[in-house]
Amino acid sequence: MKIIIPMAGIGKRMRPHTLSIPKPLLKIAGKSIVERIVKDIAISTGKEIDEVHFIIGNFGEETISKLINIAKSVGAKGFIHYQNDPLGTAHAVFCAADALDGEILIAFADTLFIGRFDISNTDDAIIWTMEVENPEKYGVVVTDENQFVTDFIEKPKEFVSNKAIIGIYYFKDGVILKNSISELIKNTVLNNDEYQLTDALKNLKREGFNFKCKKIKEWLDCGGKNEFLYSNKRILETFPLKMDENKYDHCSFIMPVYIGENVMLNNCKIGPNVSIDEDSIIENSFIQDSIIGSQNLIKNSHLLNSMVGNNSAIVGCNGKVNLGDFNTYENL
Repeated sequence: MKIIIPMAGIGKRMRPHTLSIPKPLLKIAGKSIVERIVKDIAISTGKEIDEVHFIIGNFGEETISKLINIAKSVGAKGFIHYQNDPLGTAHAVFCAADALDGEILIAFADTLFIGRFDISNTDDAIIWTMEVENPEKYGVVVTDENQFVTDFIEKPKEFVSNKAIIGIYYFKDGVILKNSISELIKNTVLNNDEYQLTDALKNLKREGFNFKCKKIKEWLDCGGKNEFLYSNKRILETFPLKMDENKYDHCSFIMPVYIGENVMLNNCKIGPNVSIDEDSIIENSFIQDSIIGSQNLIKNSHLLNSMVGNNSAIVGCNGKVNLGDFNTYENL
């Protein structure tokens, strides 16, 4: 099976962190969003992954190298495609048109998931959803008693369904989707000046193609700082990691916590819901409900609900911070 990962967006809502790193490569508990997606799909589907196709913007050679290595980590070959213009979700998928054949699974790299992606031999196409309390904010599907999709509704003003589309799709034969998107582009079928994947799916449904609706247990938004911190909390709670608390001098921990390699802690209280990446140094500080990147120096601070990028320094800070890469905060 091939995995198709559209991830060309620039992640404006996650600035300043996305000024230097594409949003799908931001880390939660030591793994980037896109790495978690690829590995979770490989494990939960139980299928052999042959290829992973990443649709990116102008992200640079370092990012390309990381993506190719993510594909290798699941035993697959990685491919890079480019979406130079933001022309919508269908256009993004079509940028990997040469990969749209045979079994494919499309996963948009701006959210995380908790649950399984079960695929049976009888499934021709699957749309995964999650039941939400505010369906008016999402695109939803309507289903029959056998959980086949009967309609697609974008942000319904009146209740028709609470099954929100979460951005994960399976096709036993990707050519069917490829041809539908090709027709959209050929006929310039635009929605808000973009080619939308939902329009391609609607056309297939009108032509008699059946989509099975399956539910995912939990869908984690990574769109902004607060959502990202909540996703960090849920990942740490759901997949707790073992750690040797005794290796750190004069420190106490409130689980769940993730501590990366070569992190130095001295006289600190850490947790709950804290991720600290590799090679950071933290002294005389209390960190809670926060994500701390790699190669940071933090002293004499109490940080809560904070995000700190990489290669930054914080001294004497008490409160919430949202600091990107290569920054300094000092309160002397």
